[in-house]
Amino acid sequence: MSELRFVHMGFGADAVDYQEAWDEQRRVHAARFADEVADTVLLLEHPPVYTAGRRTEPSERPLDGTPVIDVDRGGKITWHGPGQLVGYPIQKLPRPVDVIAHVRRLEEALIRACAEYGVETTRIEGRSGVWVLGDPVEQRLGGLSLDFDPRIADEEFDPRLNGPEYAPSNAGQRREDRKIAAIGIRVAKGVTMHGFALNVNPDNRWFDRIIPCGIRDAGVASLANELGRDVTIEEVVPVVERHLRDVMANADLKPRVIEKTAAV
Repeated sequence: MSELRFVHMGFGADAVDYQEAWDEQRRVHAARFADEVADTVLLLEHPPVYTAGRRTEPSERPLDGTPVIDVDRGGKITWHGPGQLVGYPIQKLPRPVDVIAHVRRLEEALIRACAEYGVETTRIEGRSGVWVLGDPVEQRLGGLSLDFDPRIADEEFDPRLNGPEYAPSNAGQRREDRKIAAIGIRVAKGVTMHGFALNVNPDNRWFDRIIPCGIRDAGVASLANELGRDVTIEEVVPVVERHLRDVMANADLKPRVIEKTAAV
């Protein structure tokens, strides 16, 4: 079992500015690389902010010119803000680093945490993060075939210009797949940065200004919306912490397997 420490940077009225948290990540990252500290998870809330990973397309950013912070993690654009639990695990991994295994561990911990609240979540092939699955298409509200869904038929369809009917925040009402936790990481010098954002009880309408994670045919969820009751960051923090500790501290960390090509 490896040592894992948690640092609560600030929640609620003490929410942490994104730049401040980014600076702290880099400081802890350098200390972890030098073996001056143990593996560390920073837990916090941010004031409202949009951040864009390296793969973000211009067409996925806010149409109204709302500022976006470009960051050095993987993934695309997302939102952070009140009601969302953000975690930045800074963990040293054996080289060559198995990035996918690290992402899977984060997903597993969050899947377990959601299950503790009675919210069934899962992974979706090709889409990182933790998801609440929607109903089969024929059972959704309206019962429309995918052939009539403009988000599927039209690659340039923009849900932001078509009212609440296609808004990401309304995916639960449409009974569609919806992401409850986003994950985007970076690994430098064998040490991880960035991490996850679990929607506990945010105003998900913030996501309607962007194409969340670049995905046009799904939406976003939260624990509060799925349960139909209020859920607080304060009560979720120890649950997520416990599952992160169980998954990360007990993981059998292995280097990525590199397949060798036989000489011809």
